[in-house]
Amino acid sequence: MQHRQVFGSTDALAAEIIDLTVAAAGTAIAARGRFCVALTGGSAAELVYPVLAQAPLPWQVVHVFFGDERCVPPTHTDSNYALAERTLLSRVPLAPTNVHRMRGELAPIDAAAEYEQALERVAGGVLDVVHLGMGPDGHICSLFPNHPLLQSERLVDALSDSPKPPPARVTLTLRALAAARALWFIVAGAAKADAVRAAVLDPACPLPAARASRDAREARWLLDAAAAAQLKG
Repeated sequence: MQHRQVFGSTDALAAEIIDLTVAAAGTAIAARGRFCVALTGGSAAELVYPVLAQAPLPWQVVHVFFGDERCVPPTHTDSNYALAERTLLSRVPLAPTNVHRMRGELAPIDAAAEYEQALERVAGGVLDVVHLGMGPDGHICSLFPNHPLLQSERLVDALSDSPKPPPARVTLTLRALAAARALWFIVAGAAKADAVRAAVLDPACPLPAARASRDAREARWLLDAAAAAQLKG
Protein backbone atom coordinates (compact mmCIF):
# COMPACT_ATOMS: atom_id res chain seq x y z
CA MET A 1 0.00 0.00 0.00
CA GLN A 2 1.44 3.36 -1.02
CA HIS A 3 0.46 6.79 0.34
CA ARG A 4 1.65 10.13 -0.94
CA GLN A 5 1.49 13.48 0.83
CA VAL A 6 2.86 16.80 -0.41
CA PHE A 7 3.46 19.70 1.95
CA GLY A 8 3.71 23.40 1.24
CA SER A 9 6.47 23.87 3.80
CA THR A 10 9.06 21.81 5.61
CA ASP A 11 7.44 22.88 8.88
CA ALA A 12 4.17 21.27 7.79
CA LEU A 13 6.01 18.12 6.76
CA ALA A 14 7.77 17.90 10.12
CA ALA A 15 4.51 18.46 11.99
CA GLU A 16 2.92 15.57 10.10
CA ILE A 17 5.83 13.36 11.12
CA ILE A 18 4.97 14.03 14.76
CA ASP A 19 1.31 13.10 14.25
CA LEU A 20 2.19 9.96 12.31
CA THR A 21 4.78 8.93 14.87
CA VAL A 22 2.41 9.31 17.80
CA ALA A 23 -0.20 7.22 15.99
CA ALA A 24 2.27 4.52 14.90
CA ALA A 25 3.79 4.32 18.36
CA GLY A 26 0.36 3.96 19.95
CA THR A 27 -0.55 1.10 17.63
CA ALA A 28 2.78 -0.70 18.13
CA ILE A 29 2.81 -0.32 21.91
CA ALA A 30 -0.78 -1.55 22.22
CA ALA A 31 0.09 -4.63 20.15
CA ARG A 32 3.64 -5.46 21.29
CA GLY A 33 4.53 -3.24 24.23
CA ARG A 34 7.21 -1.31 22.38
CA PHE A 35 7.80 0.91 19.34
CA CYS A 36 10.82 0.11 17.16
CA VAL A 37 11.78 2.88 14.75
CA ALA A 38 14.83 3.17 12.50
CA LEU A 39 16.24 6.64 11.94
CA THR A 40 17.76 8.08 8.81
CA GLY A 41 20.68 10.45 8.36
CA GLY A 42 21.47 13.40 6.15
CA SER A 43 19.14 16.26 5.28
CA ALA A 44 15.99 14.36 6.25
CA ALA A 45 17.31 13.98 9.80
CA GLU A 46 18.27 17.63 10.04
CA LEU A 47 14.75 18.55 8.92
CA VAL A 48 12.69 16.21 11.06
CA TYR A 49 14.47 15.26 14.26
CA PRO A 50 14.60 18.60 16.09
CA VAL A 51 10.82 18.69 15.70
CA LEU A 52 10.30 15.01 16.52
CA ALA A 53 12.05 15.64 19.84
CA GLN A 54 8.88 17.49 20.87
CA ALA A 55 6.62 14.51 20.22
CA PRO A 56 4.62 13.34 23.26
CA LEU A 57 5.80 9.74 23.14
CA PRO A 58 6.17 7.18 25.94
CA TRP A 59 9.92 7.21 25.37
CA GLN A 60 10.55 4.49 27.95
CA VAL A 61 9.18 1.89 25.51
CA VAL A 62 10.63 3.40 22.32
CA HIS A 63 13.56 1.53 20.74
CA VAL A 64 15.69 3.44 18.26
CA PHE A 65 17.52 1.70 15.43
CA PHE A 66 19.35 3.08 12.39
CA GLY A 67 18.90 2.50 8.67
CA ASP A 68 22.61 2.72 7.98
CA GLU A 69 25.88 3.96 9.34
CA ARG A 70 29.21 5.09 8.01
CA CYS A 71 32.14 3.11 9.41
CA VAL A 72 33.49 5.89 11.57
CA PRO A 73 33.57 6.43 15.35
CA PRO A 74 30.27 7.55 16.93
CA THR A 75 31.60 11.08 17.56
CA HIS A 76 32.73 11.59 13.95
CA THR A 77 31.05 14.30 11.89
CA ASP A 78 30.06 11.67 9.29
CA SER A 79 28.30 9.49 11.86
CA ASN A 80 24.52 9.14 11.52
CA TYR A 81 24.42 8.30 15.21
CA ALA A 82 26.19 11.56 16.06
CA LEU A 83 23.65 13.50 14.00
CA ALA A 84 20.73 11.72 15.69
CA GLU A 85 22.27 12.25 19.12
CA ARG A 86 22.61 15.98 18.49
CA THR A 87 19.20 16.57 16.94
CA LEU A 88 16.99 14.08 18.80
CA LEU A 89 18.38 11.53 21.23
CA SER A 90 19.94 14.01 23.65
CA ARG A 91 16.65 15.91 23.83
CA VAL A 92 14.31 13.11 24.90
CA PRO A 93 14.10 10.86 27.99
CA LEU A 94 15.21 7.74 26.15
CA ALA A 95 17.06 5.01 28.04
CA PRO A 96 20.56 4.42 26.60
CA THR A 97 19.78 0.69 26.46
CA ASN A 98 16.94 1.48 24.04
CA VAL A 99 19.29 3.12 21.53
CA HIS A 100 20.70 0.47 19.22
CA ARG A 101 23.45 2.05 17.18
CA MET A 102 25.44 0.43 14.42
CA ARG A 103 29.00 0.28 15.72
CA GLY A 104 30.81 1.93 12.87
CA GLU A 105 34.13 1.68 14.69
CA LEU A 106 34.14 -2.10 14.13
CA ALA A 107 35.10 -3.92 10.96
CA PRO A 108 32.07 -3.49 8.67
CA ILE A 109 31.16 -7.17 8.42
CA ASP A 110 31.41 -7.58 12.20
CA ALA A 111 29.25 -4.51 12.80
CA ALA A 112 26.65 -5.84 10.37
CA ALA A 113 26.52 -9.28 12.01
CA GLU A 114 26.22 -7.74 15.47
CA TYR A 115 23.44 -5.43 14.33
CA GLU A 116 21.47 -8.19 12.66
CA GLN A 117 21.54 -10.07 15.98
CA ALA A 118 20.31 -6.98 17.85
CA LEU A 119 17.53 -6.43 15.34
CA GLU A 120 16.39 -10.04 15.73
CA ARG A 121 16.69 -10.00 19.53
CA VAL A 122 14.87 -6.74 20.21
CA ALA A 123 12.42 -6.44 17.31
CA GLY A 124 12.14 -10.00 16.02
CA GLY A 125 13.67 -8.73 12.78
CA VAL A 126 10.65 -6.52 12.09
CA LEU A 127 10.80 -2.75 12.60
CA ASP A 128 7.58 -0.81 13.10
CA VAL A 129 8.69 2.23 11.08
CA VAL A 130 11.78 2.98 9.03
CA HIS A 131 12.56 6.60 8.16
CA LEU A 132 14.17 6.84 4.73
CA GLY A 133 15.83 9.82 3.19
CA MET A 134 16.59 9.53 -0.50
CA GLY A 135 19.49 10.79 -2.58
CA PRO A 136 19.12 12.41 -6.01
CA ASP A 137 20.31 9.07 -7.45
CA GLY A 138 17.45 7.20 -5.74
CA HIS A 139 19.59 5.55 -3.07
CA ILE A 140 18.20 4.86 0.40
CA CYS A 141 20.13 3.84 3.52
CA SER A 142 23.44 2.72 1.97
CA LEU A 143 21.70 0.86 -0.84
CA PHE A 144 22.93 2.35 -4.09
CA PRO A 145 21.72 1.85 -7.66
CA ASN A 146 23.12 -1.25 -9.40
CA HIS A 147 25.10 -2.31 -6.32
CA PRO A 148 25.41 -6.06 -5.60
CA LEU A 149 24.20 -5.46 -2.04
CA LEU A 150 20.69 -5.02 -3.44
CA GLN A 151 20.63 -8.81 -3.76
CA SER A 152 21.65 -9.50 -0.15
CA GLU A 153 19.68 -12.15 1.73
CA ARG A 154 20.69 -10.76 5.10
CA LEU A 155 18.74 -8.22 7.17
CA VAL A 156 21.87 -6.14 7.74
CA ASP A 157 24.93 -6.14 5.52
CA ALA A 158 28.19 -4.30 4.94
CA LEU A 159 29.86 -2.66 1.97
CA SER A 160 33.35 -1.34 1.43
CA ASP A 161 32.84 0.35 -1.94
CA SER A 162 30.15 2.97 -1.41
CA PRO A 163 30.05 5.41 -4.33
CA LYS A 164 29.73 8.18 -1.73
CA PRO A 165 32.43 8.64 0.90
CA PRO A 166 33.23 7.14 3.26
CA PRO A 167 33.35 3.84 1.35
CA ALA A 168 32.84 1.45 4.29
CA ARG A 169 29.27 1.29 5.63
CA VAL A 170 26.69 -0.89 7.36
CA THR A 171 23.08 -0.87 6.17
CA LEU A 172 19.68 -2.42 6.45
CA THR A 173 18.97 -4.41 3.30
CA LEU A 174 15.97 -4.49 1.00
CA ARG A 175 14.94 -7.65 2.83
CA ALA A 176 14.85 -5.81 6.15
CA LEU A 177 12.91 -2.93 4.61
CA ALA A 178 10.36 -5.31 3.08
CA ALA A 179 9.84 -6.88 6.51
CA ALA A 180 9.15 -3.54 8.22
CA ARG A 181 5.57 -2.63 9.02
CA ALA A 182 5.95 0.81 7.40
CA LEU A 183 8.48 2.78 5.37
CA TRP A 184 8.35 6.57 5.47
CA PHE A 185 10.21 8.26 2.63
CA ILE A 186 11.02 11.78 3.84
CA VAL A 187 12.17 13.76 0.81
CA ALA A 188 12.67 17.47 0.29
CA GLY A 189 14.29 19.59 -2.40
CA ALA A 190 14.20 20.03 -6.16
CA ALA A 191 17.34 17.92 -6.62
CA LYS A 192 15.29 14.85 -5.68
CA ALA A 193 12.36 15.52 -8.07
CA ASP A 194 13.56 13.28 -10.92
CA ALA A 195 14.16 10.33 -8.61
CA VAL A 196 10.81 10.87 -6.86
CA ARG A 197 8.96 10.84 -10.18
CA ALA A 198 10.71 7.64 -11.28
CA ALA A 199 10.30 5.85 -7.96
CA VAL A 200 6.64 6.78 -7.49
CA LEU A 201 5.28 6.64 -11.05
CA ASP A 202 7.35 4.04 -12.92
CA PRO A 203 6.23 0.51 -11.94
CA ALA A 204 9.43 -0.97 -13.38
CA CYS A 205 11.87 1.57 -11.89
CA PRO A 206 15.03 -0.24 -10.68
CA LEU A 207 16.14 2.44 -8.21
CA PRO A 208 16.55 1.21 -4.62
CA ALA A 209 13.88 3.61 -3.38
CA ALA A 210 11.41 2.31 -5.96
CA ARG A 211 12.13 -1.32 -5.16
CA ALA A 212 11.70 -0.74 -1.44
CA SER A 213 8.47 1.17 -1.99
CA ARG A 214 6.99 -1.54 -4.22
CA ASP A 215 7.86 -4.33 -1.79
CA ALA A 216 6.78 -2.51 1.37
CA ARG A 217 3.81 -3.53 3.49
CA GLU A 218 3.08 0.20 3.69
CA ALA A 219 5.04 2.95 1.94
CA ARG A 220 4.37 6.57 2.79
CA TRP A 221 5.97 9.32 0.70
CA LEU A 222 6.23 12.60 2.63
CA LEU A 223 7.36 15.24 0.15
CA ASP A 224 7.81 18.96 0.02
CA ALA A 225 6.51 20.78 -3.04
CA ALA A 226 9.93 20.95 -4.72
CA ALA A 227 10.53 17.21 -4.43
CA ALA A 228 7.01 16.49 -5.73
CA ALA A 229 7.16 18.97 -8.60
CA GLN A 230 7.24 16.31 -11.34
CA LEU A 231 4.31 14.33 -9.94
CA LYS A 232 1.69 16.86 -11.04
CA GLY A 233 -0.99 15.58 -13.33
